[in-house]
Amino acid sequence: MYHIISILDFSREQIDDLLEKARRINENRKIERSLEGKQVALLFFEPSTRTRMSFASAVSRLGGTTICVDSVEGSSIIKGETLADTVRVVSGYVDAIVLRHPKEGAARLASEFASVPVINAGDGAGQHPSQTLLDLYTIRQSMPLERINVGLIGDLRYGRTAHSLAQALSHYHVNLFTIAPNGLELPETIQIELQDMGTEICECAEVKDVIRDLDVLYVTRLQRERFPDSATFVNVQQSYRVTPQLLSGVRDHMIVLHPLPRAGEIDPAVDSLPHARYFEQARNGIPVRMAMLTEVMQ
Repeated sequence: MYHIISILDFSREQIDDLLEKARRINENRKIERSLEGKQVALLFFEPSTRTRMSFASAVSRLGGTTICVDSVEGSSIIKGETLADTVRVVSGYVDAIVLRHPKEGAARLASEFASVPVINAGDGAGQHPSQTLLDLYTIRQSMPLERINVGLIGDLRYGRTAHSLAQALSHYHVNLFTIAPNGLELPETIQIELQDMGTEICECAEVKDVIRDLDVLYVTRLQRERFPDSATFVNVQQSYRVTPQLLSGVRDHMIVLHPLPRAGEIDPAVDSLPHARYFEQARNGIPVRMAMLTEVMQ
């Protein structure tokens, strides 16, 4: 049985195969309804808009149906049921499970008790493989992935999307530039892991120092609760804000990505620039998640 839990479980060849499958799905107007008669459980114990809706749309476009849990309060976990028991029970109702959970490692645990494929839709500060695959897919639409310069900016300590993307990009010999406030830097364990895989990492104090060298700027939101007071948060947020002025003079092909939702870190005036690809990135969740579903349910 094939689960998708962590991007670390993928080889470069497996990533490339999934991205190619997503490309074919995206370009094929007549989509094979390979999930006809199949049902997928969307167990989302954390809030979600894009991930939940794009998975639901992906299942529907493939001819399948979904049943959903949208919160802890809407499930028997509120009564004390363990995640393991929930997964055992739900496995008897469906053909696959898509799980989002606030605790790191929850998806791996679920896969050990499920009798159907499990796809991790985000677990705490851990992994978010479907987001990473659509990030890679979006980059690949604009340029080859090999040996590009990628900047990661924002909350890199707790941002699971940045963790997963950095780990996936290590397969492609990229140069990684990290820009984060004090205390929110990329965790040392991940930095060591990336360096062991041959990834060059440059820690930068300010994005303006490297912006003209980048092919991709990947922006993540800063969370107010990570700062001691509102004034500190506002000051830091402004210094990490992406504006049209910041993007003046960047490489013509440079793209700006964001997993969304954004909370002030990208000026809306950037939306109309050719570098802005974050809404296209969100749309790419459909073909990528369709490819993932067909992969685990074939």
